Amino acid sequence: MILDEEVFAVILGVTIIGSVLGVALTLPRSPEAFTALGLLNEEGVIGDYPSRVRVGEPVKLHLYIYNHLGYTALFKYQVKEGGGEIPSEKTPFHDKTILTQGVILLHHGENVTIPFTVVFTKPFTNQTLVCELYYYNPDSRIWEYTGRFVFIRLNVTEAVLP
Repeated sequence: MILDEEVFAVILGVTIIGSVLGVALTLPRSPEAFTALGLLNEEGVIGDYPSRVRVGEPVKLHLYIYNHLGYTALFKYQVKEGGGEIPSEKTPFHDKTILTQGVILLHHGENVTIPFTVVFTKPFTNQTLVCELYYYNPDSRIWEYTGRFVFIRLNVTEAVLP
């Protein structure tokens, strides 16, 4: 049986497309690299955040950090008094008071929940408590802002005198 040129071209085309599709479906895919940052309440869960605190009263919260960058990374977190403002995904706060900060090493796929306590020293209506996340870039040897931040708004009132 002899195949004419048109039938042979169709068979060859289907074979090539099937081969390319088979290779594309079997190649390993690189996972999407990302970090996650979350703010948790005093019990270490989402929700039920304080909305009103007094000057000098400790505010206890937790920070959740997750590394899915595909490699071990060194992270720095900063908890700042936002003065009613929030940062952007491109620009962190540079001129705000740092209330607490820390550094943590996380392997790929690892997470950590960090308890922290802050105390406000002056009253402020609609104050923002902002947590920003940075990672250390070993190539440039600098801390780079990840664009990840979380915040809560609360009213800081005068302390009650006895």
